[in-house]
Amino acid sequence: MGSAGQNAWKLADHPKLPKGKTIAMVVLDGWGEAKPDQYNCIHVADTPTMDSFKTTAPERWRLIKAHGTAVGLPSEDDMGNSEVGHNALGAGRIFAQGAKLVDLALASGKIYDGEGFNYIKQSFDNGTLHLIGLLSDGGVHSRLDQLQLLLKGAAERGAKRIRVHFLTDGRDVLDGSSVGFVETLEKDLSNLREKAVDAQIASGGGRMYVTMDRYENDWNVVKRGWDAQVLGEAPYKFRSAVEAVEKLRAEPKANDQYLPPFVIVDESGNPVGPIKDGDAVVTFNFRADRMTMLAKALEYADFDKFDRVRVPKIHYAGMLQYDGELKLPSQYLVTPPEIERTSGEYLVHNGVRTFACSETVKFGHVTFFWNGNRSGYFNEEMEEYVEIPSDVGITFNVQPKMKALEIAEKARDAILSGKFDQVRVNLPNGDMVGHTGDIEATVVACKAADGAVQTIIDAIEQVGGIYVITADHGNAEDMVKRDKSGKPLLDKSGKLQILTSHTLEPVPIAIGGPGLKAGVRFRNDVPTGGLANVAATVINLHGFEAPNDYEPTLIEVVDN
Repeated sequence: MGSAGQNAWKLADHPKLPKGKTIAMVVLDGWGEAKPDQYNCIHVADTPTMDSFKTTAPERWRLIKAHGTAVGLPSEDDMGNSEVGHNALGAGRIFAQGAKLVDLALASGKIYDGEGFNYIKQSFDNGTLHLIGLLSDGGVHSRLDQLQLLLKGAAERGAKRIRVHFLTDGRDVLDGSSVGFVETLEKDLSNLREKAVDAQIASGGGRMYVTMDRYENDWNVVKRGWDAQVLGEAPYKFRSAVEAVEKLRAEPKANDQYLPPFVIVDESGNPVGPIKDGDAVVTFNFRADRMTMLAKALEYADFDKFDRVRVPKIHYAGMLQYDGELKLPSQYLVTPPEIERTSGEYLVHNGVRTFACSETVKFGHVTFFWNGNRSGYFNEEMEEYVEIPSDVGITFNVQPKMKALEIAEKARDAILSGKFDQVRVNLPNGDMVGHTGDIEATVVACKAADGAVQTIIDAIEQVGGIYVITADHGNAEDMVKRDKSGKPLLDKSGKLQILTSHTLEPVPIAIGGPGLKAGVRFRNDVPTGGLANVAATVINLHGFEAPNDYEPTLIEVVDN
């Protein structure tokens, strides 16, 4: 709070909107708006609640931007994601995020002047620099061009021996694109070798099977990566990475996301690049969720999730710090955005009692990311956060309803209890099931999320409250790759190319409920509104004016 004390946090009352109405803030994860067709699972699904918003009160329904510059990403080609989406929803302002932060640090050279780079540089004279991350240009977790710049920059600054441990994508980019990415990387490493840098690929595997698990769902995924990257052990050994990916992809039902781990070996059959004492390691993904578990394995002395066998003494840095509360990793190349004065903090300081809930896979989004990359409560007496455990050991298309009903019931009980002024939830179904590429399951997921919204609205009706329903980015509304004219793409065998990634589509926002004053409607003069505009909107609905540096509110009050 700083020395200014409580007064610095006092919000002005809104002249036309009353205080004291319970507000349900619902985020449907991965729920965008696209043209209706058979591959738009939201359109195909039975979603009467979400459909009704468009028709019953069109002045209280609109679309907002959830990707690109609207959420702090570098360009309009950058699809949104849950982390930056919830940062924007909670912060009310647009901060340079993830890829953009890294781009700025690389372009200015600032990345090489920081504490993190100086830390790993200590290993350059006598050790190897290992780079671990997703080899892709999808721009969700990492980007190939950033890896290329980092390789070049490290070599120019004294790295004599470099090993790359890559993970193939097929989720945020087209399945099968891995071969092209590996060929590009091999060419770059060959150029470095011509400059007397011993640079090679050391290991690989598919992102969903090797290394990139999240939320402690399956530590075996991280262990498979550890065995290949640190111990130099894997079920498959190859002399070259291109050969590895081509051969493993030739197996029946193989795809980039699930390639088994492999190591590259020399002519004697020895691994060319296990991580050893004195080496430096950089995890080059900028997105946190799927690097945090590996970061723990690399950094924590007291670690019991699997037998690491050998724990090398290394200099380890992340591309960014992946968890601000855990200070993990303790060293990182690029400093995160400072997100202070989030809407959640303002509201708590102004007496708004808050309840937040989701299941494990998105719980951090309505708490940590919503609150500006900050763990814990602003005021324990004013807030309650409830995490419902996600299903483990299955892919989400097996149970596509996930925990939507349980989340809705917790929200309903919180609303009816009268203890809270804001009840905030995330319904993960559209995103988590959409990522599996299973169209039928995603339709079921969308229906489940819609039913959960209705349960929450029914509770709001009972207490005379207000609802705000929106989403963080698109996914379930388009499940197929398309050509430039919008027609679905087929692969060489005539099979539909399934889209498993997020999209560039806008997302809906709807407001309503018996507590909403009759003259409240969406303004027409914020046509480019995005997720960051939602915070001021919600602050208004709580009866306050938003801070003047927040993105403008989406609503106006017309006197009847």
